Amino acid sequence: MKKFALVGAAGYIAPRHIKAIKDVGGELVAALDPHDSVGILDAYFPECKFFTEFERFERFLDPWHNDGECPIDYLVVCSPNYLHDAHVRFGLRIGVDVICEKPLVINSHNLQPLINAEQNSAGNIYPILQCRLHPKIQELKHVVNSGAFCVNTAQISITYNTLRGPWYLQSWKGEDKQSGGLIVNIGIHLLDLMCWVFGEHEQQQIVWSSPLRVRGRINFRKAQVYYDLNLRSKFDIQYKKEININQGEFVIDLTEGFQDLHTQAYKNILAGEGFTAESVAPAIELASQIRKGLL
Repeated sequence: MKKFALVGAAGYIAPRHIKAIKDVGGELVAALDPHDSVGILDAYFPECKFFTEFERFERFLDPWHNDGECPIDYLVVCSPNYLHDAHVRFGLRIGVDVICEKPLVINSHNLQPLINAEQNSAGNIYPILQCRLHPKIQELKHVVNSGAFCVNTAQISITYNTLRGPWYLQSWKGEDKQSGGLIVNIGIHLLDLMCWVFGEHEQQQIVWSSPLRVRGRINFRKAQVYYDLNLRSKFDIQYKKEININQGEFVIDLTEGFQDLHTQAYKNILAGEGFTAESVAPAIELASQIRKGLL
C-alpha cells in the first residue's frame, strides 16, 4: 500500500485528491493546512494525522526523525499556487515523489530550476493535467492529428464561463503574485490542452481583460484559437464551458466527464505513466507571455 501526505487539505481541490488516494488503495497518513476545516478527512482517512504548522509536519516526515526512512511514498501539493514551488522542493528534499496540482509554477523562469532539483533528487515530479485524460479531449487530439478537418482554416473557440462570487477576489486567488491571476489559476488547464492538441504557440493577442475575464486569440502551429475565460457571466445562465470548431462541427462540453479524472491521473502515476515536469513547459510559458500583457 502506497502512503501519502497532503499539503493544503482545506483547499477547494483537496477532496478530489483525497478521494483519488482512496480509490487507488493508498493511505493518507498526514495532512497539513493552516486552516482546520478538514472534516472531510474523517470520511476517507479518519486516522490521518493533521498538522496546522509546517514545522511539525516537516518533522513528522523527515527521514532523520524516522530512522532514516521517510514514512510516505508521495507528497501531494494542493497549497496556494505561489507555494507550489517550495512545497515540491520539500518533497524532493525528503526523497519522495511529488504530485502537484496546477500550476506547477506561476512564472516560467522558475520551472527549469525545479526540474534541476528533481534531477538531483531521488523523487519525481508528477503534475496533474487532467484535461489531457478527458476522453473527448483525447478524441479532439486524434481528430486534429488525423487531418479530418483543416485546422489552419477552422474557426476554433474555447469558452469557459463559470461563476465565482465576491469572495474570489478577496482570497489569495485574487492576488496576482499568489495565484498568477485568472489566466494561471483557472486558465492554465485550458492553455495546457490547447498546447497539447494544437502544437507550439506562435503568437498571442489579448482582446479584453479584467480581474474576472480574459479574452484573446492564440496562434498555434496547427490552429488559431479564440478563447473567452469569464468568471462572472450574467448573460449566460448556463455558464457555458465548451470547445467549438466550425460553429458546431465538433463540440466538446467541458461541464461533463471530469469527475473521476484525478483518480485516473493517480492510477497512471502509480503505473509509472504520469506526466512529467517538462510536459507543463509550453502552457507555463504561454501563460507567462499572456500575463506580461495583462500586468
